[in-house]
Amino acid sequence: MLTTTVTVCVPGTNTCATIGNVQVDTGSQGLRLLASALPAGLNLPAVSAGGGQAIAGECAGFGSGYTWGAVRSADVRLAGEVASALPIQVIADPAVPATPSACQGRGLAMLTPGTLRANGILGVGPFDADCGASCVNQASGSWYYACASGTCAASAQPLAQQVRNPVAAFATDNNGVVLDLPAVAASGASSVSGSLIFGIGSQSNNALGGATVLRANTVTGFVSTTTSDGSVYAQSYLDSGSNGFFFANATLTRCGVWYCPSSPQSLSATIKGIDGTGAPAALSIDSAQTLFASGNWAFANLAGYNGHAFGWGLPFFFGKRVYTAIEAQATPVGAGPYFAF
Repeated sequence: MLTTTVTVCVPGTNTCATIGNVQVDTGSQGLRLLASALPAGLNLPAVSAGGGQAIAGECAGFGSGYTWGAVRSADVRLAGEVASALPIQVIADPAVPATPSACQGRGLAMLTPGTLRANGILGVGPFDADCGASCVNQASGSWYYACASGTCAASAQPLAQQVRNPVAAFATDNNGVVLDLPAVAASGASSVSGSLIFGIGSQSNNALGGATVLRANTVTGFVSTTTSDGSVYAQSYLDSGSNGFFFANATLTRCGVWYCPSSPQSLSATIKGIDGTGAPAALSIDSAQTLFASGNWAFANLAGYNGHAFGWGLPFFFGKRVYTAIEAQATPVGAGPYFAF
């Protein structure tokens, strides 16, 4: 898991808390922090639901489960950049009732340090808000709730009151992020240090250079992947929040959800944007059992099964600079959403 440190403050004040072990996720939008990771004296103001006065609750779904909690406002500080009065999710906030039943159907409840395996999630994906336009005029997909008198009812949520991508709310360097991570040996590494760089083409350290730009679907954020065996995955994504490559392959031996070939395998693929521009992407796959037994934590060759999409998870990011451009934000090669590497 790729993690960083985030500082949150009561809006307009220097009453702040610095939270470590927050996952960096290019596959989602918005900052989410466990209530248990925040000091008791940090009183972040509640964000209301819809057009009323009830506190907003939110259920955010991920590939591995869901988070449930209150929406609150905070100044989010990251490496000198500030997202002022940003709506964030406080996971397992006692101010909202227990998880609604519609949210519970999304899988594992990631409401504690043991189940979330971090203190929070920093979503720096290709969109400005987590639900977006579909939640503005009506309740959509059990995202937002109005919580009052001990109960929660599904609710619409204005865009400005949705949990938002902090980068899009910066005054500058607000059009995307660059993840720059070193390569990892075939046997993995116990730890890896790299850089999360804000902005694309806005500073000397975030220029696109010769990176290939892969424009993503403006609604889903998907690109497509074609593998060397001719399989086409119309739903494909670059996601630092996933811990492996995830795709379907009938020839690779599986051990549960993971692939465990008897010897390392090398595959090739092409990732394409919606305009047809493509970039080659090779991947190596070793036995998950062998990798897990190594005692290491960072792997560039860990893969598992996904029957409907191709997920280029954290292993893809090692040894390269990967750009994630945010929707509607101008960059030197046009507006996002897009990925580039």
